[in-house]
Amino acid sequence: MRRIIVGAVLAGLGAGCGAGQGDARRPGAAVVDSAPVVAAPVDDRPVVLCFGTSLTAGLGLAPESAYPALLQRKVDSAGFRFRVVNAGVSGETSADGLRRIDWLLQQPQHLAVLILELGANDALRGQDLAAAARDLQAIIDRTRARFPGVRVVIAGMAAPPNLGTRYTREFRDLFVTLARDNHATLIPFLLEGVAGHPDLNQADGIHPTEAGARIVADNVWTVLAPLLRRVTREIGT
Repeated sequence: MRRIIVGAVLAGLGAGCGAGQGDARRPGAAVVDSAPVVAAPVDDRPVVLCFGTSLTAGLGLAPESAYPALLQRKVDSAGFRFRVVNAGVSGETSADGLRRIDWLLQQPQHLAVLILELGANDALRGQDLAAAARDLQAIIDRTRARFPGVRVVIAGMAAPPNLGTRYTREFRDLFVTLARDNHATLIPFLLEGVAGHPDLNQADGIHPTEAGARIVADNVWTVLAPLLRRVTREIGT
């Protein structure tokens, strides 16, 4: 990895130069340490952006136990050269994500894959699904405008049954339609194998435990690994 060496610029150094070299050895004279500062290595790996809710943020878990961190381990173990970024925010709706995406897209990075995990909080609040679909589409559109070659992964979710059969069906279909219309990769249900299993969820019955998060990471990895292989061939990373 290339390191950038940055020389220290000291404002007072030039002021004493005219007095001669003996000044620095006078009793009581200040001694300035002019050793160069070594900047941190630049991480130029293409980014896999996990953009979502508390499920992505890893609510109730240590950062290293959230599924994006587990994905990074899988990426490294497979020999891929990508950086997984956790951009999850607890309580975020699709509209909140739309308001936040522009800031993320301005960061100095090459975005290779967007994993879009939003919509669950829209359903929990019984919000209008047509509005959620428009917001999610706008997030994809803005991301592709900034990074035309980005791959998009849609994380499908399920609505609580108490919202009614029609709402739950339309909510499920929202992700299927979004993936189809955008030629994106669909994870049919992010929490497959975790939802409804008390031993794999925290006390709230919604957020995975560490064991549950490992299953979620496996669900994502099933579709992410083939994408990373294709991207690696295309960009030679």
